[in-house]
Amino acid sequence: MDSQQTRKPNAREIAARIRGQIAAGTFGPGDRLPAGRAYAKKLGVSLMTVQNAYAQLREEGLVEGVSGSGTYVRDAVPGEPGPREAAQHLTNLQAEVARISTELAGLVERVQQLEAAVGPTEGKSGA
Repeated sequence: MDSQQTRKPNAREIAARIRGQIAAGTFGPGDRLPAGRAYAKKLGVSLMTVQNAYAQLREEGLVEGVSGSGTYVRDAVPGEPGPREAAQHLTNLQAEVARISTELAGLVERVQQLEAAVGPTEGKSGA
């Protein structure tokens, strides 16, 4: 059995999934997100994990909690991007950060290879 199939999502991954659904228009302004307990049960995670994901989305300004009612995709504020646009921008930014991180890891590897080929530089005078 593949461990990837049984691994439960963490709060960051759940937030990313919902952010993607907001960006795609699955959830629009005023739409209620799934109830925390039911969503946690569906995903096989703790309620706290879902609550942390929803808190992340609140911090990003994509959703708002209504006491005793649930968590809703926020309505657009005049002069600001709507939740769909904001979610798309965040998704694009995360993809760009991932791309840059991969590129940086490749550069680190190349520098290490160059350093190994040149040999130790400790004790050598630069100028």
